[in-house]
Amino acid sequence: MRILVYDVAADSGGAATVLKSFYEEFCQDRENEYVFVLSVFELPETKHIRVLNYPWIKKSPLHRLYFDQIRARRLVRQYQADQVLSLQNIELPHAGVPQVVYEHNALPFSEHRFRFREAFRPWFTQQVLGRMMKRSIRRAEKVLVQTNWMKQEIVRQCRISPEKVEVKFPPVEMIKTAPWKMDAANPVFFYPSNASAYKNHKTFLRACRMLKKKGYENYQVVWTVTGDENRDIRALREEAENWKLPIVFRGPMARQELFEQYASSVLVFPSYIETIGLPLLEARSTGAWIAAADCLYAREMVGDYERAEFFEPFDAGGWYRFMKRWIARKE
Repeated sequence: MRILVYDVAADSGGAATVLKSFYEEFCQDRENEYVFVLSVFELPETKHIRVLNYPWIKKSPLHRLYFDQIRARRLVRQYQADQVLSLQNIELPHAGVPQVVYEHNALPFSEHRFRFREAFRPWFTQQVLGRMMKRSIRRAEKVLVQTNWMKQEIVRQCRISPEKVEVKFPPVEMIKTAPWKMDAANPVFFYPSNASAYKNHKTFLRACRMLKKKGYENYQVVWTVTGDENRDIRALREEAENWKLPIVFRGPMARQELFEQYASSVLVFPSYIETIGLPLLEARSTGAWIAAADCLYAREMVGDYERAEFFEPFDAGGWYRFMKRWIARKE
């Protein structure tokens, strides 16, 4: 069988990690042939894997639309593909062959529903792109997901057979560190995340303000945003400065440094939309204590972890009380 693997969106981060994991798996499969259709991300070819790169796709949304709608289906015919594996959450339009869709965007299936004025991009993903994804899922021959909660929600919301959905957990590389240890006199609360609205930095900051009002200052918060990513994050940075809160806008960290931070901090993870919530697993591997949003993804990842506690995502009082316990500890 000849399979066309379609992933012109991947260029870095988690998407690139997923792409590489499929590539490495297919390198071991000598019974099938593969044609990878990519934009800028490069992979080496083998005797049974061909790699096609089209970097011009990244020039604009119109270039991407043209490629998705017209050029890509020509490649399906040109290389006589028997099947398409789309790693982009949605099927390849007009492919004309059976398709497998890898669904890793949690927004359309999450518990929280965004309002238009709350955050446009998540709302658009849920209300517009999400409907396209669900139609694509119903048409696909098979759907691959990363977690059990995603499988359950896709089966329920798309009304498809559970046999059609396969859970394929992505590879996660853990870095060994010294055993978890934190300075009890000056606890550190760590939140590694990007600047998306659903990461819920706002509630975290409200909890810090409550600590300030009660006179608690012997702690530090480390965020992996710079404070310049978008208007909302800039407003939070200004608020933190005005309140003189001990929040460090550290920005992105190298992976080794990230794990060292896990091993000397308490992870506070108030994000209310995730597919996996990878920092939960990473922090768990170091033995860190964890405070997580009480959501399906978090329960699946660390629900059986004795050092994890769960809180309603928007309850700043709950996060405040958790942090206060650590700040008030004497040992």
